[in-house]
Amino acid sequence: MSLNQQQLEAILTAVDREALQRYSIHLYKSVSSTNTILWQLLSQGAKSATVAIAQQQTAGRGQWGRQWTSGEGGLYLSYAIAPQFDAVHSYQLTMSSAWGIATALRDRGIPVTLKWPNDLILWGRKLGGILTETKICGGKITQAVIGVGINWANPVPKTGINLHSFLTHQTETAMTSLEMLAAATILGITAGCEAGSEILPAYEQLLTSIGRTVTINGHSGIIIGVAVNGNLRVRLDQDSTEVLLPVGAIRLGYEDEGTDF
Repeated sequence: MSLNQQQLEAILTAVDREALQRYSIHLYKSVSSTNTILWQLLSQGAKSATVAIAQQQTAGRGQWGRQWTSGEGGLYLSYAIAPQFDAVHSYQLTMSSAWGIATALRDRGIPVTLKWPNDLILWGRKLGGILTETKICGGKITQAVIGVGINWANPVPKTGINLHSFLTHQTETAMTSLEMLAAATILGITAGCEAGSEILPAYEQLLTSIGRTVTINGHSGIIIGVAVNGNLRVRLDQDSTEVLLPVGAIRLGYEDEGTDF
């Protein structure tokens, strides 16, 4: 299940003939965090399209500083980009990456959907997540690292799922190895980021939460979409007022654990 540089390069070449010219890929057996490693590489002169991949992380991190369990068997990958757009649109990077990865996996027969703001979902359970970190200068995002964790054959909690479990129930699939998952993820992030600001409608089409009922300060409402700044759009039942919830204001649970507010 471990990553092999020659195999990964062969898969990237098969998917995209120019892949080896576009990406600088660094593989590691064990690191504290691929995001941390990639920031170090950038400080040493690495450029955009540099990728760090590890077999495991000892201090992986998720949203809000939570620890991301990163045992062997999963994909732990970070991707560098220099977007050069306004910092107020920073959440576009996460939405674009989530959409790009989900689309790449769907193209390979894996029906991945999205849970706002940054989770990859399969069969109602968490398949993976995205953590984007940025550096800002003069109100512009000058550098960004997009960190991705996807469950391949690693142990997962009750609310999680790994692709190995999913694929055992499939008779046909275009995803047969961890190396191929890494390639699809890299190319998916690339496609998402290249889509630019037009990504929002496509992102919303894959969201599982649209149409879902939530309660805000004692008032019932329905999720109707996502704003360009990443805020969740909710229409209140009582007067049809639309409210915008920033990331972190509400936690949407998974199918078997309900919703936490």
